[in-house]
Amino acid sequence: MGNYTKLLFASLFAVAIIIIYAISQSGSPSVQVTDSLDVYPDRQLDENDSVPNMTLAIIYPFANPFYEMITTQIEQTVQSQSIHLIVKSPDELNSDQQIRMLESMIKQKVDGIAISPIDPIALVPHINKAVEQGIPVVCFEADVPGSKRLSFIGADPYQEGILMGEMIDDRLSDTGMIMVEGGLNASLHQQRRLDGMLDYLKSNTTIKMIELRYHEGMKAQALADLEEMISSHPHFNILVNMDLISTSAASLVWKAKGLSRMSVAFGMSPDAIEALQNGQLTTIISENESKWGESIVTQLVNAANGMPVTSWLDTGFQEVTVGDLEEQL
Repeated sequence: MGNYTKLLFASLFAVAIIIIYAISQSGSPSVQVTDSLDVYPDRQLDENDSVPNMTLAIIYPFANPFYEMITTQIEQTVQSQSIHLIVKSPDELNSDQQIRMLESMIKQKVDGIAISPIDPIALVPHINKAVEQGIPVVCFEADVPGSKRLSFIGADPYQEGILMGEMIDDRLSDTGMIMVEGGLNASLHQQRRLDGMLDYLKSNTTIKMIELRYHEGMKAQALADLEEMISSHPHFNILVNMDLISTSAASLVWKAKGLSRMSVAFGMSPDAIEALQNGQLTTIISENESKWGESIVTQLVNAANGMPVTSWLDTGFQEVTVGDLEEQL
């Protein structure tokens, strides 16, 4: 190879390196690959400053399109701020994985942590550890009331349950049978929802809960539960879905079987919205999830800057039917 050809190749290689470097330093958000437990990679959400002023961590209970929706809201909220956002999620509902992720964020000395807790008992010492080391922690969706977390973002689950009882009563007119598919048996949040619903039904109706099951975070178990309950109780009137996994599983079963029985749910997830549009869900209780992202960022930034935060930021809740979707979306 001649000297001219070698010089040409060297020049082209140098130009390629310069281009790659220039792209890497551009203002677009960077994506960093993290460990195998992380469904979402770290995301740099700063368009104007190569060195972020603050690092915030968001820890979800498991991977689901619902949480991707919340992440999008958070990204939109911080897009004009110099914030490095780390988003983590176990690949399934696994408390040990979530705790390891929280501990990892403590070691990285992030400026604030928002977490949707799986186990409100097991997380207490780890949340306390973060706060004691100067890292503010806020909980969203579900709470860890026994911890030193600074704020809870969400609705009152007991009052949500009362509303669900009223919704069921409105459709069954005081008498009938319901089945319930729950998520984690250890979830205090879901237990409070269940308490509110059953207390209302017991005090105001003759409607009976004929079976309650928990899938413990496994969609396959939720599908099996529903198949067995429908077979055992063919004359049930309404299925109540207590969480995202239950709702998703019920929608599949309703679609496969062509069921016309009523199915109701907590949580306005993408799966729930689609099921409502397709007639596989009758109604939903929404916690105004479209506002969660902004609330999470506001509470974390204020806490990280030493400003006062609301100990309970009540998101409120409401019934949403297919006729309400246009306004909600």
